[in-house]
Amino acid sequence: METYVQPVNADAFTLTELQRPGGLERLQTLQTPQALAAVLPHEVSGPAKSFAPRAEEDSAQPLSEDRLTSTAAATDAAAVSLPEPAHTMTLQECVAGLVGSEFYVKSRYAVCSGRQFGQVWIKNGTPVGESHFDVVVVGTIPKNSREMTATYYYTDFTIEGSTDARDLGVTTNASVPQSWPSYAQYTTGGNSLPATRKWAELLDGIPVKQTLTAPSGQPGTAGSLRQISAIYQPNIKLVAPPGWASDAFTGGDIFMLPPRWDEASYLNASATGGAAAFSVLATLKYSTADTAPEREVAKHIQKAFTKPTQTQPPLATKRLAGQNADEPLTRLYTDTERRGRNRVRAVYNCGKFFGANYAAGGKECDEFPFATTYQGAAGSDYDPLQDPLNFSVMALDGESNGAAGTLLGQFYTLNRIIDGPDDGFIVKITS
Repeated sequence: METYVQPVNADAFTLTELQRPGGLERLQTLQTPQALAAVLPHEVSGPAKSFAPRAEEDSAQPLSEDRLTSTAAATDAAAVSLPEPAHTMTLQECVAGLVGSEFYVKSRYAVCSGRQFGQVWIKNGTPVGESHFDVVVVGTIPKNSREMTATYYYTDFTIEGSTDARDLGVTTNASVPQSWPSYAQYTTGGNSLPATRKWAELLDGIPVKQTLTAPSGQPGTAGSLRQISAIYQPNIKLVAPPGWASDAFTGGDIFMLPPRWDEASYLNASATGGAAAFSVLATLKYSTADTAPEREVAKHIQKAFTKPTQTQPPLATKRLAGQNADEPLTRLYTDTERRGRNRVRAVYNCGKFFGANYAAGGKECDEFPFATTYQGAAGSDYDPLQDPLNFSVMALDGESNGAAGTLLGQFYTLNRIIDGPDDGFIVKITS
């Protein structure tokens, strides 16, 4: 029996394909270290980012995000509210999200990936049967909780030809190969792992669940933040049925999730010992739609992203962070002086380029990157690699600016965005 692994939703080998000349050789491309390497989501942030390769492509995300609005005018900053990010994910949502993607990030509290495990049954050098199934692992974190749950779903069982697939053993296991700090302590719950069940037993559809919790009160990193970061690594291996020999490869680590715990006093649940999230970049969505109260700010950011040289202050090489996972924005919270300098620098430039009376008619000075980020207008005072003119300002409607600020504040809290380089986010403009 030979084993091969592919992404969920990939086309499995058919018995006819395997029986053709060179059919078995095709399996070798799926059994190389490169093809089998467990990776992290492309959007991983924090210390976990340095542990292992990232997926080459962006993770799939929900196409849209509901926006809660009141009956107040669309320009009223108080009329808009971000919904609570998703803390659950169904198997069906995960499988649909993984079409064409290695990871599906529904939110910072609901992330999934999976693999297809195929088996080729060989007698006297000839394939006589093929079987395969999918393993999908959904990682979720309840609101204001320090407990991560990994739910292992086994699905899409398929048999062709002559096999003993129903007696195949499937071992579910997981590990935490790395922690920051290294002495962090965890508790586990749910099903005891490793656990081996036969293919026939897995047909009952009952998932395997494991919980992982970093208890509060540990030293962690970053002082009072008490940050703990980890790598959670699901592992699946196959056990050949009696009478069958297996090749050297029988499975292994299939991907990695990066949970993180913090006790930031400026975020929800700080009074109860902090909470957990996944160390993946969150996405702030602003809309240019006529009904969106933040629309003028969204248009400003859209121009700053797509036509940066047409924004003020002028800079021929202007390129602003926050557009993709390789150049995220990072939150600036604890250094109030630096936030103030970001704002002063932005206001100065609004006056310089839009006139001393730019605020007439209810306008305000809008800056991007935000003053609450390390990439703000005064960033070059602290980072010699940042160009002093690499930011954008615009005088625009004050109510729209206020609405955008309200959304940004909610976004920080709802997504547990912490101060510093160990976290981050990107901005997407919708219409």
